[in-house]
Amino acid sequence: MKTIKDYYNRIISLENLLEAWQEFVIDKRSRKDVQQFQRDLMANIIKLHRDLASGKYYHSAYSPFKISDPKPRNIHKAKIRDRLLHKAIYRMLYPIWDKTFIFDSYSCRNNKGTHRAFIKLADVSRKISKNYTRPCFALKLDIRKFFDSVDHKVLIDLLSERIEDKELLKLLHKIISSFEHSPGKGMPLGNLTSQLFANVYLDPLDQFAKHCLKAKYYLRYADDFVFLSNNPDELLGYLVEVNQFLKTELKLKMHPDKISFRKLNWGIDYVGYIALSHYRLPRAKTVKRIDKKISQSLKAGDLDYIAKAMPSYLGYLGHADAHKLSDNLLRKVMKWHSLDTIN
Repeated sequence: MKTIKDYYNRIISLENLLEAWQEFVIDKRSRKDVQQFQRDLMANIIKLHRDLASGKYYHSAYSPFKISDPKPRNIHKAKIRDRLLHKAIYRMLYPIWDKTFIFDSYSCRNNKGTHRAFIKLADVSRKISKNYTRPCFALKLDIRKFFDSVDHKVLIDLLSERIEDKELLKLLHKIISSFEHSPGKGMPLGNLTSQLFANVYLDPLDQFAKHCLKAKYYLRYADDFVFLSNNPDELLGYLVEVNQFLKTELKLKMHPDKISFRKLNWGIDYVGYIALSHYRLPRAKTVKRIDKKISQSLKAGDLDYIAKAMPSYLGYLGHADAHKLSDNLLRKVMKWHSLDTIN
C-alpha cells in the first residue's frame, strides 16, 4: 500500500532540518567537524535546503575507518551536512515504517534492543519447555556479510512499495547509491539511514517467517535471527525454506558457519547472553574480555577509561545471573584504588 505521499518537501523544510540538527548535535558539540558546521549553522542549513529544493544536492564521499566492538568493522563516516540530512529523513520516515514491523524485530527500534530481545528469548524458552520440564530447541541463523550484500535495486523496490513521492525516492536513491561495496551492492555502517534501510530490507524475511512459515516463536536482531520450538524437525524445515527465500527474494546468503541448532539445556547463545534452564549467563569470552580490559586499564592507571567503562560493564552483567562476577569486578577496582591511595 502506498502510504507516503508529499513527504519530500516536509523532509527538506527548514523547520525539519533545524529540528533534525537539534537532535543530531546532542553529545557531539565537542567534535571539530560539528563545531565547524555550527559556526555558520543557518547559512549551511539554508544552503542544504536550497540544494535539495533545486535538485542540486549530491552526497559527498565517505571517510572510512575501522573499529573493534569487539570484532573488526569497517565504518564509513559521512560529512556533517549529509548526516544532518540522514537525520532529517530518519525522523520523518522511521515512525511510519516502525508501525508495520513485527513486534519481535529488536534492532534499531525505540524501546527494543539486545536486552529486550534476550529477555523475550528467555521467556519463550521457559514457555516452550513448560518451566524447564520439557525440551526446547532453537535454530539460530545469521546472514553472511549482510551490509556488504544489500542489493540496491531490491532495497529501492521495497521502499517504492510504500513511497509514492517521486522526489523522495530520487533522494533515497542518491543516498543508497552513494556507497558500494561491490557494483550495485552494499550499505555503509555509520549512516543513520542504514539502520532504517536494514529493517526495511529484512522485513520481508520477518513477514515470511511469521505469515508464510507460521513460525510462532521467531525473533530477529539485525541480521541475527532465531526460531524456537519444541519440535526439532519443524526447525530444520524452516532452515530449508529460509535459505531459499533469502536467495531468491533478497539476494542474500546465510552464513554457513553460523547455523546453530541448540537445546535449551545446552545453552542458547543470543545477542551477547546465553539462555539456560533456570539461568541467564553472560558469554564467557565477553567476561574474559571485560576482565582483560579492566586489568590492563588498572595497570596503566587509566582512570578515565575505567570510569566510563564500568557502568557499561556492570549494566551488561546486570542483565544476567552474574552477581558474583559483578562483585569481583568491583572488588578488583576498589582494591586497586585502595593500594593506589596508600602508595
